[in-house]
Amino acid sequence: MNKNAIVIGAGIVGLATSRALAMRGYKVTVFERNERAVGASIRNFGMIWPIGQATGPMYERAMLSRSIWKTICTEAKIWHDEVGSFHLAYHDDELQVIEEYVAANKQYRDCALLTPAEALAKSPAIKTEGLKGALWSGEEMIIESREAVGQVAQYLADKFGVEFHWNTAISRIEHPKVYSGKTTWEADEIYICSGADFETLYPELFAETKITKCKLQMMRLVSQPDGWRIGPSLCGGLSMIHYPGFQVAPSLPALRKRYEEEYATHLKWGIHVMASQNGNGELTIGDSHEYGLVHDPFDKAFINDLITGYLHTFANFKDWKLLQSWHGILPRMTNGATELIVDIEPGVTIINGLGGNGMTLSLGLCEQTIAARS
Repeated sequence: MNKNAIVIGAGIVGLATSRALAMRGYKVTVFERNERAVGASIRNFGMIWPIGQATGPMYERAMLSRSIWKTICTEAKIWHDEVGSFHLAYHDDELQVIEEYVAANKQYRDCALLTPAEALAKSPAIKTEGLKGALWSGEEMIIESREAVGQVAQYLADKFGVEFHWNTAISRIEHPKVYSGKTTWEADEIYICSGADFETLYPELFAETKITKCKLQMMRLVSQPDGWRIGPSLCGGLSMIHYPGFQVAPSLPALRKRYEEEYATHLKWGIHVMASQNGNGELTIGDSHEYGLVHDPFDKAFINDLITGYLHTFANFKDWKLLQSWHGILPRMTNGATELIVDIEPGVTIINGLGGNGMTLSLGLCEQTIAARS
């Protein structure tokens, strides 16, 4: 007889867990407190971003995620764009980090150091004045997360019969039961994938865990005119000191030291700057990182100004008109861990704490986690 499982949360981690269980024959039921996913899973760039992960297990997990994303998007006809990415160098120390990155990774990854002319041929949006070179990576993929997360839920329902209960907040768990008020459901296995919401279900565990909450400010610019496309997602040098994938470069600490002097305010607010483009031609730009258990609900205009100001140093867009601004809040481990997986009791597991890597790592992490338990 097939087992059944309950998953709490219909964001990307919950969907990834549901997929991995359903693939193994589980009857899966998902509970989401809102009428659709509205948290960090839809408030992001839509980047599947292997380049940010260090070569080794995390990069392999990212590439596994990418392959699963590709399969789902193809089968469900979800928009996706395998555009790759650029990190742009306008100073010798930035170029040196890129050279070292490529030397260390070219045998493992689709990456190369391009000349300014080669970079411009791939992206008309690059600011060429002062450009010394660009790190090209062919592995990054963009989805429109605002639409894709809901589309993945529908795909799981259609293909595997995953049952979704929307507008249903789970208030208590006593294996094998979950409670929403006085209503209960039962399952052999229960997975809590609701981001920082597990603080409500298990306040003592949350208080003991080395975890915090990160607030990100982001913006979207209007659809670019006449179908104009930027090509690869674009990043400035600040992104190289943000992602662990670049720690392979011996000269990275020296670059970080210069940034700490020249971009002290940016780093204080955790700003590194990237841009991606969706299928409608709109540009998603950001972002910042503020850490703490409670966040100001009001966005800071000066942070958005710092983001757009830095973006102007490496990008030339056709239309910079602001369409939207927002923030997301996500759980992040403070002890260096890349995720939190805790068995609360037999049959009850929390999967959480992926930081800002949910879109890139969730499908791979949950596939690996559920496969190891099957």
